[in-house]
Amino acid sequence: MTQAETRQDDQHLLETVEHSVLRLLSGFRDPPARLEITAGAVTVTAEWATAEGAHGTVPAVIARASADTPAAPIDDRLLVRAPTVGVFYLAPQPGSPPFVQVGDPVGAGQQIGIVEAMKLMIPVTVDTPGTVLDVLATDGAAVEYDTPLFALSPAEAG
Repeated sequence: MTQAETRQDDQHLLETVEHSVLRLLSGFRDPPARLEITAGAVTVTAEWATAEGAHGTVPAVIARASADTPAAPIDDRLLVRAPTVGVFYLAPQPGSPPFVQVGDPVGAGQQIGIVEAMKLMIPVTVDTPGTVLDVLATDGAAVEYDTPLFALSPAEAG
């Protein structure tokens, strides 16, 4: 596995842990003082402190993530995310060519994938123009809401 693939796997794992933590915390009336979750090489720690707000005290969240591998560099990639829970498809139907491939330019509003949810085909579209850098989800994979599906480079302003 290359270093880039390892970083991508760690990024995906971190996003999965983050989604799970947010779902877990939504069940608490008051958040715990500290929460630490480790999954593989990724550890997520959240601590709550009290900060004065306009309507009394509100929790302030301090989160830190670390991994055994170096953190992915901050870049300007645009992530296209799953619009819902379902099964992700790269093509309009089995045997058809994919909507897009790595290197393809895409325009705002263009459909680049599908998420099937309860027999409904929900289009995955692009909000801003760019170029497909990477396909982050496997064709036919089960995805959750907000799962990163594609990475795009933003179109150059001209």
